[in-house]
Amino acid sequence: MMTHYERLGGEEAVRALVNHFYDLMDTLPEVKDIRDWHRKDLSQARQFLFEFLSGWLGGPPLYAEKYGNPNLRQLHLLVAIGIKERDQWLHCMYKAMEDVKVDKDLQKELRPIFFKAADDLRNEPDAR
Repeated sequence: MMTHYERLGGEEAVRALVNHFYDLMDTLPEVKDIRDWHRKDLSQARQFLFEFLSGWLGGPPLYAEKYGNPNLRQLHLLVAIGIKERDQWLHCMYKAMEDVKVDKDLQKELRPIFFKAADDLRNEPDAR
């Protein structure tokens, strides 16, 4: 069975997804809140997300090889993440998948996986 990494198209496709994700974050006014968390230069963020997604999607565990097992929750404790921030991040990721033409069936599989990961990082009690 092929991994999500392989089904996406491997290194080149994951890097394209990450780069477009951050291009969107850098330009869409509706995601300003999460853009403001990041440094002006997004190079390091792009590399970290590429390395993380590579292993998380079933490809080479680049992030773990460099930094150890990623504890996403701990890495994100310095920023307030509520429903609004989660949804801004997901907006960028879902749009990036659409824009770089990730296969529709694969998008259907990845959306709930990305949602769960993003929702698990919430650390702010949001009123519903």
